[in-house]
Amino acid sequence: MNDGYEISTDPARLDVERLHHWLSTDAYWALGRSREQQERAIAGSLNFGVYAAADGRQIGYARVVTDRATFAWLCDVYVDRAVRGTGVGGALVEAVCAELEPDGLRRILLATADAHGLYARFGFTGMAEPEGYMTRGMP
Repeated sequence: MNDGYEISTDPARLDVERLHHWLSTDAYWALGRSREQQERAIAGSLNFGVYAAADGRQIGYARVVTDRATFAWLCDVYVDRAVRGTGVGGALVEAVCAELEPDGLRRILLATADAHGLYARFGFTGMAEPEGYMTRGMP
C-alpha cells in the first residue's frame, strides 16, 4: 500500500488487544463484544490488518467470513480515528475486493449505517431485503 501503510492478511501480525478495544468500545456494531468472541471471530475469518510502515503499528482492520467459492461477508471494518480521512479505509476495502476477486464469488455482503459512499466507490450497492431471505436470532 502507498502512503506509508501496508496491508497484510497474516493473522499473526494482528494486534488483537488494540482491535478488540476499537471494536468493543468505538464500533456501533460491536460494542461490548468480549475478547473471547473477538478471538473466535478472528480464528474463523480472513483478516486484513493495515499497518503503519514506519513502526508496524496497526491502524486498521477488516474481517471477511467466506467459503472462498460462492459468498463472503465483509465486516468489522475499522480505521483508527487518528488516520481517518487519509485514504486508509478506501485502500483497505480495495485490498479486500482484490483478494476476493479471483474466487469468483457470486456475492459479497456487508452492512453499514454510515459508510455507503465509501463502499459505493468499490461497486457495492444498496439492496432491499430480497424475498425469500430469512434470518434466525440465537438466544
